[in-house]
Amino acid sequence: MNRRTLKSAALPMALALCLVLASCGGDEDPASNGNGEPGAGEETLSGAIEIDGSSTVGPLTDAINEEYSAIQPDVTVTLGISGTGGGFERFCGTGDTDISNASRPIKDDEAALCEENGIEYTEIRVGTDALTMVVNPATDYVTCLTTDELITLWGPDGAASTWDEVNPDFPSDPVEIFAPGTDSGTYDFFNETILEPSEIESPRQDYNASEDDNVISQGIQGTPGAWGFFGFAYFQESAEGALTAVEYDAGEGCVGPSVESAQDGSYGLTRPLFIYVKNEALSRPEVADYVTFYVENVGDVIESVGYIPASEDEISEASTALEEAIGG
Repeated sequence: MNRRTLKSAALPMALALCLVLASCGGDEDPASNGNGEPGAGEETLSGAIEIDGSSTVGPLTDAINEEYSAIQPDVTVTLGISGTGGGFERFCGTGDTDISNASRPIKDDEAALCEENGIEYTEIRVGTDALTMVVNPATDYVTCLTTDELITLWGPDGAASTWDEVNPDFPSDPVEIFAPGTDSGTYDFFNETILEPSEIESPRQDYNASEDDNVISQGIQGTPGAWGFFGFAYFQESAEGALTAVEYDAGEGCVGPSVESAQDGSYGLTRPLFIYVKNEALSRPEVADYVTFYVENVGDVIESVGYIPASEDEISEASTALEEAIGG
């Protein structure tokens, strides 16, 4: 059976595929004069910035966009959600985006494509995510899964079709999976963490795939026996009781996703979040200003989105790399 690709009928405004920043409002910013105009000493800018990529990083970038629109309303930012891989295809391939959101580091073949097309870029760490496995609340017997159980559940075609095949203590309820598609950095990270150490190259393909985490969430909520995974923020955003988070046992006991377990390293599905910025685009004042604003303010907004701040050292490194790219 082939992987089934799902599409959202109506995306929430925060993650619309073409979110035009100029049409969005935001809370007043200290740098604003209260009328959505730059304050004293702030240069008025205009122009357009094109962003695409990770559905995980999307809500964070969207939150930054709202803040930025309050002080630079004449800068139009378009935010696409095509997955980390899809974002890099545009960023390195067609070259029609200025910034690429990513929930994993750029791959060697993607970096090679950028090099082939003469595209130089700067990698900026913006935060940390606790990739979260969830089940439909009716699947209340699935509270924790080991790596071996996940290989049985997520491994190649012919893997478990009922829950008792994953663990004999579970009932024989049918398994239904909703998970990210192949363009997703979340998909890549999960495979690299769970399957690749056992030299399994790819997962099963008979699942409901989508690059839109809202579609995954809705599918699991509406399907008893369903399991899937996505970024921590999407679990945080779900209605209370709509989804149940599943703990992960990487070999040292069951640990659930949380800010604390991600920060202390005890949760085995913790991963970095990035934005990649085209160096040539940084020669445009609006892009340089926007990315500088992003780095300076991400720590203030990231927890409200549902992710974990990068460390002070990581933010300092990002600031230094950005300054060098702008000055270069």
